[in-house]
Amino acid sequence: MKAYAMLGLNETGWIEKDDPVCGPLDAICRPVALAPCTSDVHTVWEGAIGDRHNLVLGHEGVGEVVQVGDLVKDFAPGDVVIMPAITPDWGSREAQRGYSVHSGGMLGGWKFSNGKDGVFAEKIHINEADANLALLPKEISSETGCMLSDMMPTGFHASEMAKVTFGESVAVIGIGPVGLMCLRGAVLRGASRVIGVGSRPICVEVARKYGATDIISYKDGPIDDQILEMTEGEGVDRVLIAGGDVDTFAPAIRMLKPGGAIGNVNYLGSGDYVKIPRLDWGVGMGHKTIHGGLMPGGRLRMERLASMIVHGRVDPSLMITHRFEGFEHIEDAIKLMKDKPCDLIKPVVFIG
Repeated sequence: MKAYAMLGLNETGWIEKDDPVCGPLDAICRPVALAPCTSDVHTVWEGAIGDRHNLVLGHEGVGEVVQVGDLVKDFAPGDVVIMPAITPDWGSREAQRGYSVHSGGMLGGWKFSNGKDGVFAEKIHINEADANLALLPKEISSETGCMLSDMMPTGFHASEMAKVTFGESVAVIGIGPVGLMCLRGAVLRGASRVIGVGSRPICVEVARKYGATDIISYKDGPIDDQILEMTEGEGVDRVLIAGGDVDTFAPAIRMLKPGGAIGNVNYLGSGDYVKIPRLDWGVGMGHKTIHGGLMPGGRLRMERLASMIVHGRVDPSLMITHRFEGFEHIEDAIKLMKDKPCDLIKPVVFIG
């Protein structure tokens, strides 16, 4: 099969690989629509998971089932499905502990373009199909379905970890596609004041449509100073991190009220240590909690999030700014994510 892969650090290209083998619980899909992610950029151009060779990239997409294993009960060839970015092994000890995303070891549920080949291929292997795939509702387009595979579940997970609730104030650091879903998730969980941190006009426009009450920019000075000033020194109840780097936690801690929580879903692609300011953390006793987590996968979660789109609670399609027709344009789409032009939020490639 033809696939688009990481050839080595700072290098990508088209390769030929053997077709994947379908196990008894598994499925093989062909791509219908695919989307690149900033995580692909971290993987190739920052070496975030090390030097990989001929690793097929991509973990966001909608597919059509072409083959199922003998023990698969709920899917059949011809079904159009959401292919989640995270596909755990549900019988693992970690899953039984409640941490399916870490099945087989830390981050082990993240298989595509990490532990195995990703979705930028003519054929895609899905482990434990009945547990990991979800039918794409007829009301949802394939391009919107791509947002269900990673952007929406990742962004919403930040609010879950930070336990956003009614009437709270929330700062969202980074309003790219994941940050925009963080922001919408906070609004849906009942936050009153939601402050988006970002500067690109197109992202600001969509953030306001999703319910941002305030927008601040890194370009106007330290973001913690800005938020402390606009909250009269109190700070915010919750901080959701979807952008920045290892140094972003320092201002996040400073702008957080005692008893507050941080939900981080940002992929830290470089740096050795996260820096926590001692005094602003209450010398270790400020009840300022940091949660960082990989988005949960699984069929039930995908079905529930899809239901939110069907019933008008969220419209992830607002984030799609660039559309390509044809498998060969995966290369163009991933390079857009690398270069991040000012009019970009998220590209999608239609395979048909």
